[in-house]
Amino acid sequence: MISRDVGAPGGAGRAAHAGSGVPVVSLRHVRKSYPAGGRAGAAERLALADVTFDVARGEFACVVGPSGAGKTTLLRCLAGLMPPTSGEALFEGNVLRRVPDRVGVVFQDYSRSLYPWLTVNRNIALPLKVRGVDKATRAKRIAEVLASVGLAGVGRQYPWQLSGGMQQRVAIARSLAYRPDLLLMDEPFASVDAQTRFELEDLILRVRDEFNVTVVFVTHDIDEAIYLADRIVVLSASPGVVAEIVDVALPRPRDQITTKSDERFARYRQKLLGLVMAR
Repeated sequence: MISRDVGAPGGAGRAAHAGSGVPVVSLRHVRKSYPAGGRAGAAERLALADVTFDVARGEFACVVGPSGAGKTTLLRCLAGLMPPTSGEALFEGNVLRRVPDRVGVVFQDYSRSLYPWLTVNRNIALPLKVRGVDKATRAKRIAEVLASVGLAGVGRQYPWQLSGGMQQRVAIARSLAYRPDLLLMDEPFASVDAQTRFELEDLILRVRDEFNVTVVFVTHDIDEAIYLADRIVVLSASPGVVAEIVDVALPRPRDQITTKSDERFARYRQKLLGLVMAR
């Protein structure tokens, strides 16, 4: 079910630049189960029951739902990090069997995703080297992405010398350096303070437009989802199914004060709270 907009006639909630044609990423009747307690042969625990949706090129899609709804499992299926038990995950029309070269992933725990013994420059260079990017191009891209995330000049520092928000900016820069078509983000701002979180929200909106990247962003924060998204996929309580997909027709560009003061923002919040808290 696709919800119409709650704030404007006609429900045109897609970004103006969202493309048509083959979706960048799709889930088709995805079901994912695990052995209970992690033991082979044990009774299964169902995380996702039947999930189907598409994300168009250029779209910013957020995924919300109650705790245990299977949000991270869904993201891992989208990334090719784990196969569905049944159904299909597709990237640009092809069934996912591994993490594609054109997909970047940013996790919540930036302190574990960065190598503390490597400088910022070398952290960003690592996936480029793996992909065979030459040294001159690596240097150019590193400078480009660090400038884009507001960290020009810190390339020779080590992650442990940076604040949490700065470390997460490095993680975002590393994912952007190999110019992905799709950026997957799993609660990436949950471990930083409120002010830094607002700054990172605005940052990801800027780089999304600058790099023309499609984003799927998992969050437990409903206000964050409304602020960022073109559409919000709402998962039900476990086992997760798509309870509803809500178009967000708030004007762009967005800013923390004007957007969150819009009366439509409050109506989206009320609607989404009702969906997430439904049992």
